[in-house]
Amino acid sequence: MIRRRILPLASATFAALGVAASLTAWTPAARSQDGPPAGESRSLATPESRKAAEKGLAWLERNQQDDGSWLCPVGFKLNDGYKVLHDEKPHVGISALAGTAFLASGSIPGRGPYAKQIERCLDFILSSQDKDGFIAKHDTRMYSHAFATMFLAEVYGTTRDERVRKSLQRAVEFTYKAQNKEGGWRYAPNSNESDMSITVCQVVALRAAKNKGIAVPKESIDAAVDYVLKSAVTSSDRRPGFEPGAFVYQYKSDNAQAEAMTRTSFALTAAGLTTLYGAGVYTDQDIREFIRNRGIKMERAPSFRHMLDYVLNHYSDVTTDNRGQYRDHYFFYYGNYYAVQAMYIAGDPWWTKYYTRVRDDVVSRQEADGSWPIEKVGRAYSTAVSTIILQVPNNYLPIFQR
Repeated sequence: MIRRRILPLASATFAALGVAASLTAWTPAARSQDGPPAGESRSLATPESRKAAEKGLAWLERNQQDDGSWLCPVGFKLNDGYKVLHDEKPHVGISALAGTAFLASGSIPGRGPYAKQIERCLDFILSSQDKDGFIAKHDTRMYSHAFATMFLAEVYGTTRDERVRKSLQRAVEFTYKAQNKEGGWRYAPNSNESDMSITVCQVVALRAAKNKGIAVPKESIDAAVDYVLKSAVTSSDRRPGFEPGAFVYQYKSDNAQAEAMTRTSFALTAAGLTTLYGAGVYTDQDIREFIRNRGIKMERAPSFRHMLDYVLNHYSDVTTDNRGQYRDHYFFYYGNYYAVQAMYIAGDPWWTKYYTRVRDDVVSRQEADGSWPIEKVGRAYSTAVSTIILQVPNNYLPIFQR
């Protein structure tokens, strides 16, 4: 169950959402005892994975720019390709992920071997925010805004820096005001469409901010959970060819043809799981109560066991397919960025089965210089994501903790 408590929020904040100021603010729920067994919160790091993470961080350190950023092509996903808009520009989202990788090592501003790198990254992120709160540069999109917001939240949690708090609050307000009537988000703010891969980033960022005491309207999170649950595949009869436990890319209640053309995947299902956990929905009972309280009409409720099993069973989808290897494709990196969060929170038996595979795969793909290869998107991205994955057992990042 998503528990509620009253928090004072300015009426102007609620007015922007079109709701009354008397409504409550979102508070994540405690995990119920009937959810997926958490297992032991033990490390599955190995000497090899720790060494790989250290080499990856050293590569990121060497490649940080004077302004605190990392350079990458700026563009967007186009089917399974990548449309480049600007070559090798300071990239807000990827810089935020690189900064997060340093935080995952245990360093924070003012303390640790990578304190200076984090501080310079922070300066770059703060300088990239516009007057409306949107964090973007060189045509980066809502993905990047979300990663930057999450980075600010994690930094604020360790520093309580008033400068960071003000920037974080503005970024959060921009995020929930950019949410559309479907309850999700798309590449651009205030889009009429939504998709799972963008929605998960926003919810994780809002959860990180909420954990640090930033006001996040419960209505925004409820709407996102509503969208995610309606995107769940609960019956192959309703969505032929799709397995129960998966999540579709785009749920379109008013466009049956468009919905029929959508797809499911390892990454999208990991994203759906991570969104639910980020919203404080941890068990099948939580889902059933949410559906009942919202009056959602579904033939059957989604099952966490089906979702988690789907991620385990489809891990190989991001390494091979009928056309050959995806070894150096962003599908592998962004899929596992979400999956590692979901499986860690779920705990055993899923966590150990999943993590031992991805850990060894990530270690085996590292180049001699410490980076990870990737097609078109840029090595700062693949290296930042890989070092985050390898450092999840460190348990330093609150947003990734159980």
